[in-house]
Amino acid sequence: MTNNQRAFLFGYGKRSLVIAEELQIRNFLLTIVVDTDESYTLAKSDGFLDVVKINMTDDDELEQLSIEEDDHLVCIMEDSHFNVFLTLSLRALFPKSKIIALSDSVHTTQKLKMAGANRVIDLYQVSANRIYNILNKPLATKFIDNILSPNNELSLREIVIPKKSYLDNIKVDDFDFGKHGIILVGMIDRRLSNQFLFITSGLEHQLNVGDTMVCIGYNDDLDRFEESIHQHVEEE
Repeated sequence: MTNNQRAFLFGYGKRSLVIAEELQIRNFLLTIVVDTDESYTLAKSDGFLDVVKINMTDDDELEQLSIEEDDHLVCIMEDSHFNVFLTLSLRALFPKSKIIALSDSVHTTQKLKMAGANRVIDLYQVSANRIYNILNKPLATKFIDNILSPNNELSLREIVIPKKSYLDNIKVDDFDFGKHGIILVGMIDRRLSNQFLFITSGLEHQLNVGDTMVCIGYNDDLDRFEESIHQHVEEE
């Protein structure tokens, strides 16, 4: 599968390797941007070729990265305060680019959203839901872990609910995703926020046009499910 999209990963530390490798597995053209010699050396030692060291507080140096409006900007600086500052700077310089940021607290999540992040991944929420799944859904957790292998046919996919879809106004619990051979991990509910919400978070989710579903399944099953949604719309 080819992918001409570019991703800029800002910061390189404890959490960066898995994220960077996943972006490469997804065939993104990856550039790692760091601000210290230590981070530069670490990224290089992990095998990444396109690593750039700049002063991230300098807007002129950020602009020299030649970021385009369809690029993905991933902010994972170790310092949460600087991560917010960087998100704010990138949003001002590149208003149309998609910014994804990691958060380690509720307060940081709110600040990142206010700073202009399109999506915020709350690490505490991720951890809490993973513990829930391990305790209550061990088979599902094993299934989800299986997708981490780059050689596996299982994939995570974002599927946007199109206009006039039969999924519009359907409660998550009322729709059997299993019949399509896939698992709904979570969604981005446009009525609530642009933040990713796990289905185990205790909210009674309702699907609506424009919402983004994040599903796990074999590629063929995901393809058929996505085609069925759009085919239904075309037949209207």
